[in-house]
Amino acid sequence: MKLLRYGPAGAEKPGILDAAGRIRDLSGVSPDLEGEAVGLAALDRLRAIDPESLPPVAGEPRIGACVARTPTFHCVGLNYVNHAKESGMAPPTEPVLFNKAASALCGPFEPIIQPKGSTKLDYEVELGIVIGARTQHISEADALSAVAGYCVINDVSERAFQNERLGQWVKGKSSPNFGPTGPWLVTADEVPDPQALGCWLTVNGEDRQRSSTADMIFSVREIVSYLSRFMVLMPGDLIATGTPEGVAMGMTPQAWLTPGDEVRLGIDGLGEQAQTVVAFPG
Repeated sequence: MKLLRYGPAGAEKPGILDAAGRIRDLSGVSPDLEGEAVGLAALDRLRAIDPESLPPVAGEPRIGACVARTPTFHCVGLNYVNHAKESGMAPPTEPVLFNKAASALCGPFEPIIQPKGSTKLDYEVELGIVIGARTQHISEADALSAVAGYCVINDVSERAFQNERLGQWVKGKSSPNFGPTGPWLVTADEVPDPQALGCWLTVNGEDRQRSSTADMIFSVREIVSYLSRFMVLMPGDLIATGTPEGVAMGMTPQAWLTPGDEVRLGIDGLGEQAQTVVAFPG
């Protein structure tokens, strides 16, 4: 299934794509795509519904983040060898964990808002994992059984806030609209191998990132299992799994995003995003 949320910001409804790629309204059977509503049992109930029996959605509505009110927005850093190298860091020997504020979550076509004081605005195409079950101490062998599905995430970053200020990376990762997510939550049954997905990102039509999840240092199985050793993962949690090389920080000269830039990105089978960079209002 390809699940999504559509409609005005703050009043989105859940939807599903039918076989022809048209949006069908799920609001009569699911209140929203959040928490237990994206749990494995809830997805099984949705899977039993014929999308053709649901009301079609007219026109081309705004698309919101494919999950709502995520409990925790987890992230993995330096998870591709060449990205670690371009960042001037050694490839990690275990997953590097950090969080984005849940308030950074936004739709896949919303603008990237450059924060006040920002000088080093960057992009990162990433495979997103949506957790579908309460999970703790799960083995790598069983880890995919806790996954509801996958999505595209742009882990927007402000590198000066991230790397040149005291404290943790979270301050460079959490501004409003720093978490474009979607357009779809693609259920795990439609992604037989999450380690075989091409991913790409362009800025103003120029290729910046082009790689594959096959190049991850730590696989989806390893990431889910590892996180579950230190915390309880909950239905609706998001995990951004790291980005390949090609970020602005690693370029010579560094080509930071500025207002007016157009960013496009996508992952095989999971859809595409597009954002325009805008200045902080006021």
